[in-house]
Amino acid sequence: MKVQITAKKMQLSQSFTDYAEEKLSSKLDKFFGDEASAKLILTEQKNKIILELTVVYDGITFRSEQSAQDKNDALDACIDKIIRQIRKNKTRLSKQLRDSSWTDKIEAVPDEEIDYEVIKHKKFELRPMSVEEAILQMNLLGHSFFMFKNAESGDVNVVYKRADEKYAVLEPEK
Repeated sequence: MKVQITAKKMQLSQSFTDYAEEKLSSKLDKFFGDEASAKLILTEQKNKIILELTVVYDGITFRSEQSAQDKNDALDACIDKIIRQIRKNKTRLSKQLRDSSWTDKIEAVPDEEIDYEVIKHKKFELRPMSVEEAILQMNLLGHSFFMFKNAESGDVNVVYKRADEKYAVLEPEK
């Protein structure tokens, strides 16, 4: 597994870097192997460490974010959360990845076979607007996300409100 570690507003010791790489390898290599890439972003805010872990494997992205007093605790919690995501979605992941080796490596979570029930389909006209207009429209509607046609690029984008009360935009890759 390729590991990239980034620290914002803080310094990382070599011992943590070694610990993180070892922990990720020992816990996640059995699911992903060498083809996966993991990205760790650590930020210090108000005496807490916020750790974001993103693992990309075969086009599927697993993401976890945790905050804790200690960066080792935050890393352990993020890894555990990703393992829970894998176990919870075992059947769907096996079908999507078409890799029978996943079935052997993942223990199913009992009685948690989830069917995603779509209860509503909604169609609406996409108007060209700026990101700022889309955020305003989203807030006026009281939604946590909003899809719109970007006036600058002409692409369909999604703006959403993050857990840290900031906004993010999803754009298609060209």
